[in-house]
Amino acid sequence: MDMKTKLAQLQVFSGYAPTQLDTANAPNTPQELFEQWLDQAIASRVTEPHVMTLSTVDHENTPDARAVVLLDVSTQGWHFAINMHSPKGQQIEHRAYGALTFYWPELSQQIRLRGPVIPMSAEASIADFSRRSERSRAAILAARQSEKLESPRDLETAIQGQLYRLNAEPDLISPHWVLFALAPTEVEFWQADIHRHFTRLRYRRDGQRWERCLLWP
Repeated sequence: MDMKTKLAQLQVFSGYAPTQLDTANAPNTPQELFEQWLDQAIASRVTEPHVMTLSTVDHENTPDARAVVLLDVSTQGWHFAINMHSPKGQQIEHRAYGALTFYWPELSQQIRLRGPVIPMSAEASIADFSRRSERSRAAILAARQSEKLESPRDLETAIQGQLYRLNAEPDLISPHWVLFALAPTEVEFWQADIHRHFTRLRYRRDGQRWERCLLWP
């Protein structure tokens, strides 16, 4: 079977959201609707609903994307933390704009956000690093993200070395670990069904207010 045939036989948009998107009575802010959808995703046992795709651009304005974990949602935006020595850290430092995408196939729902990426306070970054498990902190301290790895043994040796450091210095903090918030200027909630009936609700920031409208599929 060739690739085209194999892909054509796969089912798409087969998930079902128990509560459909009521666009006429949607909340005033995307934060409120996101929390409603997240609660529904958790109740529906969606796999890792807090994992999202973070998209950025590099110095050549070439897009790049990877999965990161959502840590919080507030009036400041959608929070995530990264190592500034990583490619995504360097890309955000170069151009502090990004996009986030959530896709929950069990519910046939997608949420898209884009806007500036803003560093949170140093205290917030330290608090995020400190709350992590010892193994997680050691991995962050040992990280040389996206550099060539000669052997998996080298990674484990580096992590063990940082575990020894943390044992000697339990308050050790990575100076390169930064908590960010993507402060969206635009958020879209997208609901599909197996009949390919798509509902799209867009929030767009207008000063301190959010304007809502429906979009054609």
